[in-house]
Amino acid sequence: MPKILCLTVAILSGLTLGAQIRKISEQGSGPVHLERHQFKFNLISPGIHYELGLFRNQSVSTGLGLGLATYQEGYSLGLAMNNRYRYYHNFNRRIGMGKTVSGNSGDYIAAAQSIFFSFLNVANDISDTDFNIGFYGAVYGIQRTYPSGFNFNAELGAGYYRGDGVPSGYGPLFHVTFGWVATKRK
Repeated sequence: MPKILCLTVAILSGLTLGAQIRKISEQGSGPVHLERHQFKFNLISPGIHYELGLFRNQSVSTGLGLGLATYQEGYSLGLAMNNRYRYYHNFNRRIGMGKTVSGNSGDYIAAAQSIFFSFLNVANDISDTDFNIGFYGAVYGIQRTYPSGFNFNAELGAGYYRGDGVPSGYGPLFHVTFGWVATKRK
């Protein structure tokens, strides 16, 4: 597990450093590329997701849906809440390459929080049924929204897991959603 954590942190650090080396051109004034409001329905793991554009390339998002957590004590499949503060770093590059940024299609770095609730479990193999897990860390993600409204989002990160009823510790986070954006896109 420590090797996986070190590898994840190294990858995230490399991606962040690479973005800084390119001297991110997303700063300054100019047109806002983010969707002001984006509401989507997750299809594979049923749930809902809302993203609010705050500044030029920054947004906050929250989602509630079915999530899977695995750790030494076992697994838990149930209700999970995911909160993110995202910084999209490649909108201008995507536009320069002739790609769309509609529906917040871009790559981002985010502060992440995920909470897995024990009282709304569908299935688990943990002996203690009174537990909750909270993840606090950073993720690197990609999001693509297509003209039909289909949306794909994938994140990889590392952080601290705080356990209530199970041990706390550090570990990776992998999060993938497939969904449909219900709001109008630019």
